[in-house]
Amino acid sequence: MAIQKIGVVGSGTMGAGIAQVTAKAGYQVVIARITQGSTDEVRKRVESGFLRDVKKEKMTAEQKDEIMARVTATSNLEDLKDCDLIIESVIEDTATKQDLFNKLDGICKPDAILASNTSTLCIAELRKGIKRQSRFAGVHFFNPVPAMKLVEIILPLGAEATIGADLQAYVEKVGKVPVMVKDMPGYIVNRLLVPQLVEAIRAFEQGIASMVDLDTAMKLGLGHPMGPLALSDLIGLDVVMAMAETLSGEFQDTRFAPPPLLKRMLLSGYLGKKSGMGFYDYSGDVPKPNEWLAGTSTLKNTPAAV
Repeated sequence: MAIQKIGVVGSGTMGAGIAQVTAKAGYQVVIARITQGSTDEVRKRVESGFLRDVKKEKMTAEQKDEIMARVTATSNLEDLKDCDLIIESVIEDTATKQDLFNKLDGICKPDAILASNTSTLCIAELRKGIKRQSRFAGVHFFNPVPAMKLVEIILPLGAEATIGADLQAYVEKVGKVPVMVKDMPGYIVNRLLVPQLVEAIRAFEQGIASMVDLDTAMKLGLGHPMGPLALSDLIGLDVVMAMAETLSGEFQDTRFAPPPLLKRMLLSGYLGKKSGMGFYDYSGDVPKPNEWLAGTSTLKNTPAAV
């Protein structure tokens, strides 16, 4: 099937990013907001990435307007009925996603592909109850979507082989590199990444090093572009918690278990960069260590930038 029109459900950072790269590649895009708020805000969120490109002279204002003409924002799921592919990017909760997919199953045309942008959840479980069991997959983009080149495509047992080829073609057209993954917890990246993130949090909690030194060691020692604590902030500490709990529950392995410090940070409202405070404080022009965490480590944080 030739995919021509894409639906995106969820208008947060990931949903807006998926809509951006999809529209830029020439597809018609319908982005649906399922939370309270204006659809004008959704369009502005999608457009913001292109405005930055215009400011940096990476595209003209005319090119930006041409791309945005392909984007429709809505709060009505019925507007997705003629889309060829619908990608869900809502809260990382199985029941919420299942309910959404059951609604979409009754709205969308029979040959449409339904896909989830979940980072760790079981794809086979998300399609539970829908009729199009064989036309369901995972399409996992990474944050920030415009910059990150990788997309994991997850085909559950019983999926039609043709949808794998269709999804690969779509991913390549939006300028990303697809990898095919079995429907296993965490897929490739997060199965290997989450243990590193939670162990870094444990190491900081135990006072092995300050957050700056810990991040610096991983950047310079292993060549990582970002240290694990700063990366946790970027991903969102609530998302890191959800991934850790999912993988810990699936594997019954303490390597994935969320550390107590992570739980306390979430209870304190520290979600990372999106809330302005995580391991680092993002209230200024340059991120600095969160001074409230100094007491959780036996080694004091040095006031250096990330």
